[in-house]
Amino acid sequence: MRSTRIFFLGGGLFLLAVTVSATIFGSVRGIIHDPQHRPIQGAQVTLKAQNSDWTQSQNSRDSGTFEFSSVPIGNYTVTVTAKGFQEVGHAVIVQSDTSPVLHFELTIAGARESVTVSEIPVEATTESVTPTTMLNRIDIQQTPGADRTNGMEMITDYVPDAYVTHDMLHMRGGHQVEWLIDGVPIPNTNIANNVGPQISPKDIDYLEVQRGSYDADYGDRTYGIFNVVPRTGFERDRECDLVIAAGNFYQTDNQISCGGHTARSAYYASLNGNRSNYGLQPPISQVVHDAANGYGGFASYIFNSDPKNQFRVVGSLRQDYFQIPFDPNPNSIGNQQLAQGGNTPSYGLRDGEREPDGYVTFSWIHTFDPNTLLTVSPFYHYNGADYQGGPNDVPVISSVTQTAQYAGAQVALNANFWRNDIQAGTYGFFQHQYNHFFNNYTVPNSPPNVLSSIGLNSGVAAFFINDKFKVTPWLTLIAGLRETAFSATISEHATDPRLGAAIRIPHLNWTFRGFYGYFYQAPPLSTATNQLQNLAANQGFGFAPLNGERDIEWQFGVTIPLKGWTLDADNFETRAHNWLDHNNIGESNIFWPITWSYAQIQGWELTLRSPNLWHRGQLHLAYANQFAQATSPITGGLICPATMPICPGYPPPGFGPVDHDQRNTLNVGFNESLPWHAYAATNVYYGSGFHNAFPGEPYPGDYLPGHTTFDLSVGKSFAEKYSVSVTAVNVANRRVELDNSLTFGGFHWNDPRQIYAEFRYRFHY
Repeated sequence: MRSTRIFFLGGGLFLLAVTVSATIFGSVRGIIHDPQHRPIQGAQVTLKAQNSDWTQSQNSRDSGTFEFSSVPIGNYTVTVTAKGFQEVGHAVIVQSDTSPVLHFELTIAGARESVTVSEIPVEATTESVTPTTMLNRIDIQQTPGADRTNGMEMITDYVPDAYVTHDMLHMRGGHQVEWLIDGVPIPNTNIANNVGPQISPKDIDYLEVQRGSYDADYGDRTYGIFNVVPRTGFERDRECDLVIAAGNFYQTDNQISCGGHTARSAYYASLNGNRSNYGLQPPISQVVHDAANGYGGFASYIFNSDPKNQFRVVGSLRQDYFQIPFDPNPNSIGNQQLAQGGNTPSYGLRDGEREPDGYVTFSWIHTFDPNTLLTVSPFYHYNGADYQGGPNDVPVISSVTQTAQYAGAQVALNANFWRNDIQAGTYGFFQHQYNHFFNNYTVPNSPPNVLSSIGLNSGVAAFFINDKFKVTPWLTLIAGLRETAFSATISEHATDPRLGAAIRIPHLNWTFRGFYGYFYQAPPLSTATNQLQNLAANQGFGFAPLNGERDIEWQFGVTIPLKGWTLDADNFETRAHNWLDHNNIGESNIFWPITWSYAQIQGWELTLRSPNLWHRGQLHLAYANQFAQATSPITGGLICPATMPICPGYPPPGFGPVDHDQRNTLNVGFNESLPWHAYAATNVYYGSGFHNAFPGEPYPGDYLPGHTTFDLSVGKSFAEKYSVSVTAVNVANRRVELDNSLTFGGFHWNDPRQIYAEFRYRFHY
């Protein structure tokens, strides 16, 4: 965004999309043969999760083959035992909608037998063209700052083109990303409406991050998909974990969680609470009026009624509150630029945001046979956002309350036959948005307190079919089609084809991939009435219907394995029509969704993961070079009426960088295991600087200065029951003006140094 009148409602660390259908499951296949390559029948094959007691077993068929279906994403070990042969094992990574194939050549048992487990293969799959990053709960626990309730380091430290600015997670040039819990979407059509978390990182077992090139069974947010496998209880045996954390800014972040399992079921439940005097990014280097607190609960339950039927239930309830920081100096550069742009300076505001949220998902997974899997998942989501201006705000008091309910379901069928892997299904939800109140009045001459409210209904329905055709073991062709219908005050329909190919070069084992596809993103439902329309008209603006965003994406990439190292590089471009964004309404702190005529986002990305170096730790690197541009006119939402050729603050025509455009972003980290059950983890972040909305003093040029921060975490376990750790985020306390796009409270500075200690205690019950 380039207009000085653009003003977010604070952004959101967790932003959700509106159409998705996916799964957290893959499958593991393989073949077992003897030294003469003859198939071995009746060998016992055991698949076990590396970080829990989840396990499955079966015997190999006459052809020596085996297959485990409905395997949740994660890290596993496959062990093969056969009479007269030495027992062997193989580590494997399972990603959603993939089927890794393992080959076991058993050797004749000798006098001395031992189990050999080969390392996790770094050979890239040819069954997907989607660049993917996967983290487990140990990564989240040890990465500095990643396990905090409001922390995003589990994404920003490992994923290219991912960073937080003006309190909003951005990825690949956009801020509409997709969150799935247990493979089920948690829809929220109100972009940037919430700043609170959707799920506590402490409740995550595995996090699968996908960026672009999605199959047709995934939805239509091109910027990023976060597929969460929550804690289940398979990692515990009637045990509870108590986590207590405390640090500067009077912060604390605590949780108690309990879980257990039997042969047929598993359960997990947690309660958490957090507070701090530092919540959102402040408009100055000092932290003023910036307290935050939240509390909530989470639960999951899995029941295997028989070998072919599994039932999964996940639920969450939480509430968060954030004070809105401000700049107390009325003569500061930030407040002066706000006033000059016709916006309200922040020094007289004492605003806050309260956000309740709850969801429940239910999944029935039915295995017809090893090659056919059906998943049926109804869901419900409740979300609210209550932005309240302080009673003594000067010169304007703004308030908005918005509540929405979502109820829907997704049904997906996965079938493997011959060389085809087919996914087909439907997804849809009904949304009822109510209690949508808006009020804005000046002080001291306040008009009668008449609220503007409206109730809205909408629906989204989608059908998809996708086929992965394995031409050879080293070449896979992917083709899919997604049909989406949206109905509210307007009705839209989209047909989105998607094509991809992955090829692995034999012997070299480099895997190249390519993708070309279309995406449709349904618009927010907000409609202006009464006071909101009058306020906009007084400021020289009008309203137009919001249409859905339509994107075209192409991407090329390569994965290079070398002696246990994995290098992944890709180049992408997204062309968006009706690009969704936000604008503020004159002298108010209320945002309004808008659509730009056109946006173009392109970039290079690189990730590097090491093997277990020196049996001590692993290196991770994520780099991105990106260009994110948009052009007027603004086509929907808060627009300039046709009767006014020039609107106040209306952006001029032509391409220009959006406010969160940062050309170079780099994260380098190392997680190391130390003697005596200790560990240390570090991360260095570098950003070249975001777009400068006000070139001149004190920052000349089109971009703000570059910035670097260093994070550190150290910890130690005692007797497998206790552990302590100390974490420092931004150790050197290097403060910079991160962006000056006139969002909440004016400008935004990066996070100050935060130091906190964490104590964990595990006990049986």
